[in-house]
Amino acid sequence: MNPTGALATASLDERISAAIQPFSDAIAGFIFFSVPVAGTTFPLIVGWLILAATVFTFYFRFIQIRGFRHAIDVVRGRYSDKTKPGEVSPFQALTAAVSGTVGLGNIAGVAVAVAIGGAGATFWMILAGLLGMASKFTEVTLGVKYRDIKQPAGTVAGGPMRYLSKGLAEQGRPRLGKFLAVFFAICCIGGSIGGGNMFQANQSFQQVLGVTGGVDSPLAGNAWVFGLVMAVLVGLVIIGGIRSIATVTSKLVPTMALIYVGAGLIVLAVHADQILWAFGQIFAGAFSAEGVTGGVVGALIQGFRRATFSNEAGIGSAAIAHSAVRTDQPVSQGFAALLEPFIDTVVICTMTALVIIITGHVNMGGVTELAGEARGVALTSVAFGSAIAWFPYVLALCVVLFAFSTMITWSYYGLQAWTYLLGDSMVSTMAYKFMFLTFVVIGTTMGLGPVIDFSDSMIFAMSLANIVGLYMLMPVVRTELLRYEHGLRSGEIRMLAA
Repeated sequence: MNPTGALATASLDERISAAIQPFSDAIAGFIFFSVPVAGTTFPLIVGWLILAATVFTFYFRFIQIRGFRHAIDVVRGRYSDKTKPGEVSPFQALTAAVSGTVGLGNIAGVAVAVAIGGAGATFWMILAGLLGMASKFTEVTLGVKYRDIKQPAGTVAGGPMRYLSKGLAEQGRPRLGKFLAVFFAICCIGGSIGGGNMFQANQSFQQVLGVTGGVDSPLAGNAWVFGLVMAVLVGLVIIGGIRSIATVTSKLVPTMALIYVGAGLIVLAVHADQILWAFGQIFAGAFSAEGVTGGVVGALIQGFRRATFSNEAGIGSAAIAHSAVRTDQPVSQGFAALLEPFIDTVVICTMTALVIIITGHVNMGGVTELAGEARGVALTSVAFGSAIAWFPYVLALCVVLFAFSTMITWSYYGLQAWTYLLGDSMVSTMAYKFMFLTFVVIGTTMGLGPVIDFSDSMIFAMSLANIVGLYMLMPVVRTELLRYEHGLRSGEIRMLAA
C-alpha cells in the first residue's frame, strides 16, 4: 500500500470525523440521555421503547400470544388474494422487513449484552423481543391502513411518514402530524446512510479481511474494491424497487437464517450435556441481584443500542416494508409483523447467546477466563469456533449476507423517506440511489466512529416521532382489529383452502 495514500486517507477520515464530531456528540447526548440506576446508567430512550411495547401489549390484550398462530397462517398465504392492491406477498413483506433487522447486532451486539449482563441478560433480551411484537403489530397495521397506492402502476408508498401525517390529520392535528412525519423522514434518511449502510459495509469488510489473512490479506489496503463489489450487488437489487428487494430477501433471509441457526444447533449438539446447565445459568442470572441489573444493562441498554438494530420495534422502519403487501386488510399484515421480532430476537439472538453460554465463555457472572480478551463479534466467533473449527469462515459469510440484506432493505426505507420530502421523480429517486451506493464504498474505507454515533442517534430518534403517533393512533388500530376479528368469526374473512 502506498504510504502517502494511506496518510491521505487517514487525514481525510480525521477531517470528516472532526467535522461531524461536535454535531454527533450533541445529537447522541440528547437521544441517549441517561439517568443513574442501580449503580449504572439507563438511557431514557430505552425506557421510551420498552414502555410503549408494554402499553401496546396490554392495550391489545397480549396480541403477540393470542395472534401467533394466525400470524403464521397469514405469512403462509392462507388469507392472500393476489387481486388485492399492493406489490408483494405477506411472506415477501415479512422477509424484506426481517432482512432490515437481522444484522450484525444479532452476532456482535448479543455478545456484548451477555458479556456485560451475564447469562441472565438472555432472559431480559427475550422478554424485550416478546414485548416488541406488540409494537410491530401496531405500527405495521397503521402503515398498511394509511399507505398511498399510486395508479396506474400500483406502486405503494407507506410507513410512519404517511400514517403520522394522514392519521393525525383525521384527528384534527394536521400540523402536528406533518411535523412528526418530516422529523421521522429526516432521521430515517440519516439512519439509512449510516447504520443501514456504512456500518454494515465496514463491518462486513473487516470480517472478510480477518478470515483472509488480516494485514496479509490481498484485500488489505484495497477496501474500496470490496466496497465497489458490494455497491454493484446492492445496486443490481435496489434498482428494481421493493418487488426486486422482496424477491431477493424471500430467498436470502431463510438461507442465511438456516446457515446461522444450523451452525448453532451443531454447537448445541456437541454440548448437549450442558444445555440444562446453560438454561439454569440464564434463569438464575436473570433473577439474581447482579443478574437483574446486569441483565437489564446487557439486554436492554447494550442490546437496544446495538443488538436491537435487531428488533427495531417502535422505530417504525418495518412499517415501510410491510406497507407494500397485497391486501385490503391492514390488520392481517399487522399479525404477520408479529413474527419479525420473534424470528430476529427470540430465535436468532437467543441462538447466539445460548452458544456463547453453553460453550463456557459466559456464565451468570459474565465472561469467563475461557473468553480471554474476546468481545463482540470476536466472542461469538471464539464460542462457535470452539466446537466448529471452520466456523470463522461461516461467520464471515453470515456477516456479509446479514450486511447485504440490511443494506438493500434500508435503501428502500431511506428512499421512501427521501421521496416523501423531495418527491418521487426519476431524478430524485436516482439521486438517492446513487448517493446510497456511493456511501457503500465510503463505508468500507473509513473509520466510522462519530458517523455511527450519529446514525445510531438518527435511528433511535425515529422512535420519538413514531411512538408519539402510535399512542395517538392506537384507538384506530383497535377499531381495525375488532372489525377484522368480527370478519374472521362471521366468515367474511376466510382462510383459503390448503
